[in-house]
Amino acid sequence: MEPQLIIFDCDGVLVDSEILAAEVESQLLTQSGYPIEPEAIAERFAGLTWTDILLQVEKESGVPISASLIEESARQMDHKLRNELNVIEGAEQVIAALKYPKCIASNSISSSLKMMLEQSTLYDLFAPHIFSAREVGTQKPKPDPNVFLFAAKQFNVDPARAIVIEDSSHGVHAARTAGMRVIGFTGGAHTYPGHADKLTDAGAETVISRHRDLPAVLEAMAVWSEAV
Repeated sequence: MEPQLIIFDCDGVLVDSEILAAEVESQLLTQSGYPIEPEAIAERFAGLTWTDILLQVEKESGVPISASLIEESARQMDHKLRNELNVIEGAEQVIAALKYPKCIASNSISSSLKMMLEQSTLYDLFAPHIFSAREVGTQKPKPDPNVFLFAAKQFNVDPARAIVIEDSSHGVHAARTAGMRVIGFTGGAHTYPGHADKLTDAGAETVISRHRDLPAVLEAMAVWSEAV
């Protein structure tokens, strides 16, 4: 079935920001009495907002988490994103050549998305179709399907005709709940052993680790029907 819209997650799919977030969050949680390595952050919490991570950690551990961590994380991440962020290899070239309508659907706030994407040609390739889950529709972040359903509505596309590129199980779950097909992506620096299996288990039809493989997979998905 020919897709009518390709929806990209941003963090960990277009820009290599997930590993930077994992480093900041690991340090802050460890300092707060919840020791955890960046790799564990990436595996367990990728795709969740920092607020949701803090709430989950506090619930699981009973360790009281200071609200000041939200501001401190934002401060440290702003510095890292401005000085250490890389675009994931191949993203710009592949997306520039993409023949399908496209957009971004992310849990990041729009100001962060703009800052990250403007460090490359990616912003101009997608603007104005860059949607922050917390600023559109019901304003519910992934794993809620809100941002994906909002994106499809902007293009007047049946969710079943949209294909989502996601690097987290939470994002895959959100897209599947929205009724969309999903390609998992493991090309970010935050990838971990078992990452591809986790995305498949969450509902991704297939998984790629390089952007240059995306056009061929999209062409294949245009002619094969999803297995029931």
